[in-house]
Amino acid sequence: MNYTENFEGIKLDVQAVDIDISDAMQQKLREKITKLKRHAKKIDSVDIYFKEEASQSTNTRSVHMRVGVPGNDVFAQDSGDNWYQLLDNVEDKLKRQLEKK
Repeated sequence: MNYTENFEGIKLDVQAVDIDISDAMQQKLREKITKLKRHAKKIDSVDIYFKEEASQSTNTRSVHMRVGVPGNDVFAQDSGDNWYQLLDNVEDKLKRQLEKK
């Protein structure tokens, strides 16, 4: 499932290969972006990639997120079993990077 939307002036691009993103997950993504906006002066775009590896026995899911900000973009990723926990971990990593900028 891939989709693009304009969320509060930010281009949100979500790519999930062979994975359905529920409405609850979409809302969670919007909440994460709202929280990240507190740490950045301007966010132009957010690209989120959901990936599921069938070949690995553990950490089969991964989330990659790139936040387009003026200057160099910030990027974080994590892998594990729970989509919501992965999003929380990626958000924390991105917050730390944005605070350093």
